[in-house]
Amino acid sequence: MKVSVIIPCYNEMELLVQLVSLVKQSPLDEKEIILVDDGSNDGTREMIKARLEKEVDKVVYHDRNMGKGVAIKSGLQHVSGDIVIIQDADLEYDPMEYPKLVNPIIEGKADVVFGSRFIGEGPHRVHLFWHYVGNRILTLLSNMFSNLNLTDMETCFKAFRTDIIKSIPIKENRFGIEPEVTIKVGKRKCRVYEIGVSYYGRSYAEGKKITWKDGLRAVYSIVKYGILG
Repeated sequence: MKVSVIIPCYNEMELLVQLVSLVKQSPLDEKEIILVDDGSNDGTREMIKARLEKEVDKVVYHDRNMGKGVAIKSGLQHVSGDIVIIQDADLEYDPMEYPKLVNPIIEGKADVVFGSRFIGEGPHRVHLFWHYVGNRILTLLSNMFSNLNLTDMETCFKAFRTDIIKSIPIKENRFGIEPEVTIKVGKRKCRVYEIGVSYYGRSYAEGKKITWKDGLRAVYSIVKYGILG
């Protein structure tokens, strides 16, 4: 089965070349790489044009920064694979672990697979206690509305059957896409699996972009889509 890897990126000039190289080396039989530059202004766009356009299957450029949700929606317009993986550009998740995500789908057991940072035997960076607490609270709240039993709703490492993710009307522009998609997947009674993955988290000094405002938006999204669908 062909796997489409969507890489939304914003101001990731230092890591993007390395990430694309790792994605190309990932142990998948057939894959395509779709890179979405979400209005970068740190030289990332120029670097993509100079070094990466020939290395990936498709590059989408946004004229301005519109958020991760919009970037993923743009990428979905160009996928041709049977499975979609969302791969953030910050190297917090390892492309070598793609088989973990896609195997339950390939085997016909799952429609959606979440890569959890809180289960499994892979290495996990230890830091940001309050970020961890916030994640656990959001996951619990999400589980209450979705009736799923996830350990890590906010993970940015997910795989979907292409027909499933394309059928979901994504409304959130930024990081609210994580709870939105989770709630909608739960309400559609999709077969959801969870697998432990490695996690190499960044600090804010190292470039982490999600903030407490995104946490508040996540709460809003959970309640909104949990009630309205």
